[in-house]
Amino acid sequence: MRIRDTDRRNREWNNLQEATGENTKSGAIDTAVRFYLEMGRVDYGHQIGQFNELMEAATERGSLTAPEIADILNTEYLPVEASASYSVGRD
Repeated sequence: MRIRDTDRRNREWNNLQEATGENTKSGAIDTAVRFYLEMGRVDYGHQIGQFNELMEAATERGSLTAPEIADILNTEYLPVEASASYSVGRD
């Protein structure tokens, strides 16, 4: 398969390489495709990916914390973590 290079595509591929930590365009595209497919996965016409899981959890619980969202969206292709720090008063 051949994909024509354009200025816009080259900028996007470079940004994708940086975002995914991949050294090559093809590696970055592979990582992005796997992440996309994992997030929106469909099985026999039913949504079963992480986006669906996130929406179901939000519907059931009413709200989710950042760590709960990160746990749902985390994949081996693009790790997702959440942390929070708080400070009250003067340093």
